[in-house]
Amino acid sequence: MKAYLFPGQGSQRAGMGGSLFAAYDQLSTTASRILGYDIATRCLHDPDKSLNDTLYTQPALYVVGALMYLDKTAEENPPDYMLGHSLGEYVALFAAGAFSFETGLELVKKRAEIMSGVKHGGMAAVVGLTMDQVLEVLHKYDYRHIDIANYNSREQVVISGLKEEVLAAQADFQANGARLYFPLNVSGAFHSRYMAAATEAFRSFLTSYHFQPLQRPVIANVTARPYDQHNVAALLVEQLTNPVKWYESISFLRSAGVHTFTEVGPGNVLTKLNDFITAAPMEITTATNGATAKQTVNGNGHTPAAELVIKATSLGTAAFRQRYKIRYAYLSGAMVHGIASKELVIRMAKAGMMGFLGTGGVDPVKVAADIRYIQEALQQGEAYGINLLNSPREEEMVDVLLQYKVPNVEAAAYIQVSKALVRLRLTGLRQLPDGTVVSPVRIIAKLSRPEVAENFLRPAAPALVAALLQEQKITAAEAALATAIPVADDICVEADSGGHTDMGVAFTLLPTMIRLRDDLCTRHGYRQRINVGAAGGIGTPEAAAAAFVLGADFILTGSINQCTVEAATSDAVKDLLQNINVQDTAYAPAGDMFETGARVQVLKKGVLFPGRANKLYELYKQYNSIDEIDADTREQIASRYFQRSFEAVYQDCEAYYPPEKFAAAKANPKQMMAYLFRWYFGYSGKIAETGDEQQRVNFQVHCGPALGAFNQWVKGTPLENWRNRHADDIALKIMQGAADILHERVKIFTEAS
Repeated sequence: MKAYLFPGQGSQRAGMGGSLFAAYDQLSTTASRILGYDIATRCLHDPDKSLNDTLYTQPALYVVGALMYLDKTAEENPPDYMLGHSLGEYVALFAAGAFSFETGLELVKKRAEIMSGVKHGGMAAVVGLTMDQVLEVLHKYDYRHIDIANYNSREQVVISGLKEEVLAAQADFQANGARLYFPLNVSGAFHSRYMAAATEAFRSFLTSYHFQPLQRPVIANVTARPYDQHNVAALLVEQLTNPVKWYESISFLRSAGVHTFTEVGPGNVLTKLNDFITAAPMEITTATNGATAKQTVNGNGHTPAAELVIKATSLGTAAFRQRYKIRYAYLSGAMVHGIASKELVIRMAKAGMMGFLGTGGVDPVKVAADIRYIQEALQQGEAYGINLLNSPREEEMVDVLLQYKVPNVEAAAYIQVSKALVRLRLTGLRQLPDGTVVSPVRIIAKLSRPEVAENFLRPAAPALVAALLQEQKITAAEAALATAIPVADDICVEADSGGHTDMGVAFTLLPTMIRLRDDLCTRHGYRQRINVGAAGGIGTPEAAAAAFVLGADFILTGSINQCTVEAATSDAVKDLLQNINVQDTAYAPAGDMFETGARVQVLKKGVLFPGRANKLYELYKQYNSIDEIDADTREQIASRYFQRSFEAVYQDCEAYYPPEKFAAAKANPKQMMAYLFRWYFGYSGKIAETGDEQQRVNFQVHCGPALGAFNQWVKGTPLENWRNRHADDIALKIMQGAADILHERVKIFTEAS
C-alpha cells in the first residue's frame, strides 16, 4: 500500500507550483478571487517577499499542494492513505473529498488570518533528544510556558511557547545533549496552549461549513489515527493547540502495511524526515489509561522485542486531557472557605493541570473578584475551574459563573440536580455542524453514590427544563437541545476523603461507577465520552497508580493541597497537618447538615474538635432543648467549647439566620438547640482559618488520611516542611512516581510471563 504526504509551513519557496498555475488556470483564477491577490505571481515570484508570512504562506501551500495532487492523480490512482503535516492536513482532506478546493481555501485563509494574529510566541526544533528527554529538560529547568508542538521523529521534536522562554531554553537543551537547537522564524506559538484564543475563533467560523464523507482515510495530526466521518471539524480545531504526532502517524501507517510514501508538495522536507524514520526501528503505539504499549519493529518487519513505556503525561485518558487542554490528567479539588485559593488555581494551570477555586462559604462578590484575578493571570488558554456547591447561595453563584463565562465547574454536595445547575448547563447550548451538542460550561460532578451519579449521567429532568423555559431563563432552542447531553460532562468518584464523605472505598465505588457510565452512555447514545475520575485517599504515587489501574480517566486530590504554600488557611493549621499520620483523622458531624447526622472527616491529632462535635450531636439526639441538659454540661460547653455564654451565641444566631427561620426556631426548642450547636461548627472553622493559637484545641480542619500517607512518603526530604510544598510540584511528583511504579510493576509481570 502507499500513502501521500502533504507538507506544511516551512516547505514554501519562490517558484513553487511552476507550470501548474497555467495548467489549472480556472482553479488559479478562483483562488486569486478568494484570496484577493494573484496567487500565481506570489508563489512564482514572491515580489513583496511575503511568502514567509503566515498570512500568505498557508494559502499558498494549500493551493500548490492541491494542484500537485490533482496533477499526480491524473496519471495514477489515488493512494490508500493521506497524511498532511499541520497545514498539509487540509490538502489531505481536500484530496480525500472532505470539501471542495474552494471550501478548503476559505478554511485555510481564515486559519492563516487567525494564526498570524497570535503574537509573542516562538518555536524551536530540537534534534538529538527523544520526546521523553525533551520533557525531562522542560521539567528540570522549570520551563512552564513551553509545550510540545511536533513529534516529528524519534529524535526530532519541535517545541512551542512564550518566545522568551523558547530562546532561553537553547543553552539548557544543548547542555543536555541536543545536537541541534534551531529557533523557527514564526510569530506565534503554534500547536500549543497559546493558540486557545485562535481555537475559539476558528471553531465559531467552522460552524457554517459542512464536511462530506471521506473517500480515502486521512490520518489526523491530533490522534495519529484515521479521521471518522463525524470529527473533521472538531479535530481541525484541536489541531491548533495540540501537537502534530507525525512520528506516531508514520509508525501507524507502516504497521498498517504502507511501504510507499510519496511527498506531494513543494520541496522534500517530509521525504527526508521519512527516510530518517524508516531507517530506524518503528514504534507501533497503543494506549489505554496511561499504559503506552510500544511494539518495536525493525526494517525487515520482524519484532525483536516488546517494550512498555508509561509516562506521567499519558496517565489517564487522552480524551480527558484534550477536552480540558491539560498535559496531565490531574486536578486539584476545591476546599471550603476558599482554602483552594486563586493562587493555587493559577499555579496548577501554569503547570499543565487544572485546579478548582473553593467557593463554599465565600461571598459571591469575593468569588467574582477571584475569578477576575485568575482570568487576568491566565490569558494563554490555561485550564481553570470554579467550585459550585449545592447551597442557599447557589443561584447567586450561577449568576457569577455565567457573567464571567467560567469554562469549567466542579459541582459538589449535590444529591439531586437543581434547577440552578440545569440553568448553568443549558445556557448557551448549541449544535455543531456535525450534530454534536455542546455547552459553553463543562461540568465535572463530584459524587459518591450511584443514584446520584445516575442523575448527572442522564439529560436534565424535563420538569426542570420546562420550568426554566417558562421563567424565560433559557431559550426554546436551548431547551430543545437539552435531551442530547447529560447534566455533567464528566464525573469524579469521591471515596474516603476529607470534609463531607460517605466513607466509600475506591476499589468498590470506581468500577461500579464506570459500569454505570458505560450503560447510560450506550442507552442515551451520547456523541461525546463521559470521563470518570477518582478522588479521596490519593496522596502518594502508589494511590494514584491504583486509581489509574482501576480505570480512572483522571485523578483529583484535596487534603494534600491544604498543606501547601498556596492554600488559604493559617500557618497554625499547616503546622499541625504536616505532622499527621494516616490514623490522625476522625469523623465528626457536619455543621451545615447537623440535624441529619451527616458527617465530615477532620483532623484529630492536636485538637479536641472531633470529640466535642460528636458530644454536641449526642446531646442533640438525647435532649429536646438546651434547658434539659444538666447545668455542669452546659457550663462545660459554654466555657470550653464556645468560650462565651449561651446568650452571646444566641445573639450571633439571631443576627445570622433569616428572621422567619429564627422565629420558627424560637417556637421549637430542639431546633434552637441545633442552631446554638451549629454555631460551634462555624466558629471552629473560622478560628482554624485565621490561626487563633489560643483556640487551637477547637480547630475544625477538614482532612482525610491521604495527607498522612503523603507526610510519610516525603519524610526526610525537603517536602517534609510545608513551606517547601507547592501544589503543582506535589502533583508532578505524584504523577511521575505513579508512572514509574506502573512501569516497574508491568515489567515484573511481563518478565514473569
